[in-house]
Amino acid sequence: MAFEIGIMTFGEVTEDPTTGRPPSPRQRVRETIEQAKIADEAGLDVFGVGEHHRSDFVGSAPAILLAAAAEATERIRLTSSVTVLGSEDPVRVWEQFATIDLLSSGRAEIIAGRGSYTESFPLFGYDLQDYADLFREKLDLLLRIREQNPLTWSGRFRAPLVDADIAPRADGDTIPIWVGVGGSAASAISTGRLGLPMAMALLLGPLTFHEQTIELYRAAAQKAGHEADALPVSINTHGYVGRTSRQARDVMYPYFAKGMAENNHQRGRGLRLPRAAFDAQASPGSGLLVGSSQEIIDKLLAYHELYGINRAIIQTGFGGMPQKEHLEAIERLGTEVAPVVRLEVAARQREAA
Repeated sequence: MAFEIGIMTFGEVTEDPTTGRPPSPRQRVRETIEQAKIADEAGLDVFGVGEHHRSDFVGSAPAILLAAAAEATERIRLTSSVTVLGSEDPVRVWEQFATIDLLSSGRAEIIAGRGSYTESFPLFGYDLQDYADLFREKLDLLLRIREQNPLTWSGRFRAPLVDADIAPRADGDTIPIWVGVGGSAASAISTGRLGLPMAMALLLGPLTFHEQTIELYRAAAQKAGHEADALPVSINTHGYVGRTSRQARDVMYPYFAKGMAENNHQRGRGLRLPRAAFDAQASPGSGLLVGSSQEIIDKLLAYHELYGINRAIIQTGFGGMPQKEHLEAIERLGTEVAPVVRLEVAARQREAA
């Protein structure tokens, strides 16, 4: 299984810490499509857009942004990161991503998650007390839609389907469906039982943060009869690839700190991150992927050795980093980091075979 490297964005609309001015939503949307185009040209494997339903993000309709990205790219896979499935209609999710799949000649996929931001639930009329049950039922329906058409199905939270013709279908055999997991033991176990790929999110913390997550996931998959070691796993975290270690940290820090303070769950009352704490999170034993190309290579290989992952998706530019610096990091990731990591992982796999 080849190692894949990609980028993702939530399209934050954040005040620039140097000018005090935020970008316009139109600017941020256009920049998002340009990021996908440069990532594709640089040889990256995955481009993701996450879902938030607030005015300080432009990603309330990721499927539309990914459809635009499909027309601007040729090879890169296009994924949600994540689709907040509990407050979505799985029928509509399938229709949207199957359409992206047709536009992109089979490059669409879905990362479905419970959602750590919960503003979409009251917005669309759902009770947060049903948070876990909504996700379980809707994931079941989404998987059933993928497997068969027409479909008869009934559940608790939506009207039943009787011989429903759900179209379009995928361009190829299927659309990959991953589950986003933030560290919840129950989420890891249920994802393993289903035999679905797992996308592990790591905001801040040590490199080893997800050791138990991986153990529970693979144990549950094995117990359910799946080939646990063959299931795709990714790490999704923040990062920036600079010319040097110092330059990368100097560029990323003010924007990342601003985003953590302003775009967090409670708007304007998020995490205050001093520079020393940020630098500690960028150290070899911590999870952030920020530094020179060689540092990013070393940390991705450390992630691979620790977890056996075969994908990394990096949220570059968080907090409204200027597009010039953002695109430079994407190009370095694709041209300087990804080829080396792919070759080294392939060599490790040959040795282990």
